[in-house]
Formats: sequence, C-alpha cells, structure tokens
Amino acid sequence: MDKKLKFKNGIRDGLPIGLGYLSVSFAFGVQASILGVPFYMSLFISMTNLTSAGQLAGLTVIASLGTILEIILTQLIINSRYFLMSLTLSQKLDDSFTLGKRFFFSAFITDEIFAVSSSKPHLINKKYFFGLVILPYCGWSLGTLLGALAGSSLPLELTNALGIALYAMFVAIIIPPTLSVKGVLPAVILGAGFSSSLYYIPLFKGLPDGFIYIISAILSSLITAYFFPVPISEKEQDGGEK
Repeated sequence: MDKKLKFKNGIRDGLPIGLGYLSVSFAFGVQASILGVPFYMSLFISMTNLTSAGQLAGLTVIASLGTILEIILTQLIINSRYFLMSLTLSQKLDDSFTLGKRFFFSAFITDEIFAVSSSKPHLINKKYFFGLVILPYCGWSLGTLLGALAGSSLPLELTNALGIALYAMFVAIIIPPTLSVKGVLPAVILGAGFSSSLYYIPLFKGLPDGFIYIISAILSSLITAYFFPVPISEKEQDGGEK
C-alpha cells in the first residue's frame, strides 16, 4: 500500500474533477428543467447516478414516455464500459476494501475517477479513494441542482441556449479520440447515420427513442469492431497499464 495516498491526496486529485462536473451537470440540470422535470427529481437522478451520457439518454427516454425496458437496455449499453473499468480497478484496491465497500464505491466510478485511480503506481486505500470521489460527487449533484433551479427561473430563450451546452460537451469529448483512434470516427458517423435513418424512414416511424439509441449503438459498435479491431498486443498493453 502506498502510504502517501491519504484522504487529503484524494481531495486534491478529485478537486479538478469536481469543478469539471459542476459545469457539466449544470447543463444537465437545465436540460432536465426544459423537459419539465422538477428540480428535486433532477437532483435525485444525479445523486443516484454519476453518468452524464446515461443520464441524458435516460432523461430523453423518460421525456418521450418510453418504457422501463427501453431505459434498462439504454443504460446497460451506454454504461457497459463501467463493467471493465470496475474489474480493472478492483485489482488495485488494498485489503481495506471489504466486499460491501467495493460494492458501495463502485457506484462512484466514472471515466475520470478511473483514469486517476488507475494511474497510481501502487495499491489504493479506502481513505484515498473516498477523498477522490467526494468532490466529484458533490460537484455533480450541486451543479445539477443549480442548473435545474436556473432553468426553472430563467427566460425560455436563455434556458434553450444553455441546454445546448450538454450536447457541446459530448462533441468536445468525441473530437480528441477521433484524431488518435482510427475506429472512433467511423463509429460516430455510423451511429449518427443509423439514428437518423431510424428516425426519418417511414417504416420505422413511431419507434421509441430509447430503441433507436439501442439499435444504433449496437449496429455501429458491431460494424466498427469488425472493420477496426483492436490488436491483441494493444489490448494487453492497455490492460498492463491499468
């Protein structure tokens, strides 16, 4: 165990993540307000979830009166990467993590928290990990509350403008990997193409939004994985680094 990894070290590493989540979740709160979700429900969603893409997709399904099955399948596909992240990170936790604590802290694993945790050269202790996740969690919840309250009190024109911020964030997330990973751009284009086709083709008219997301994600992922497979050596290298 790395004795230098203490609670204050986790707070320090989690501060920039929390500040970033504050702005992103503010946009989510505004978007939820635009769709008519009460501010307390928006806060409840963010306090029990910690996934921007999953929350936005779930919010869209709820707003379109989708079914429980749509929400379950949508979340399963969008958040499936957390299965691999959790399995990888579980190998870096020390003996202070009991089985119950592993289940508890697994709810706080995000892309950024995983990246910071996996970059540590030694085993991670409970105090450090708690310090690492507390500010991102508070930032995500507080930002959602502020965004929801602002969305319900600001003029409609301004809230609509703020609602674009969340989609702009996704664009900003997508652009960097498209420049370095050859399979990302085709996956994005295919996903957008399938989604547009399912929405506009008369044969699929009336198909719920949730199933459009699910079908588009599965088809684009399968095609991209087939034509742009990750070399085995690269997989082993990624696994070794994490």
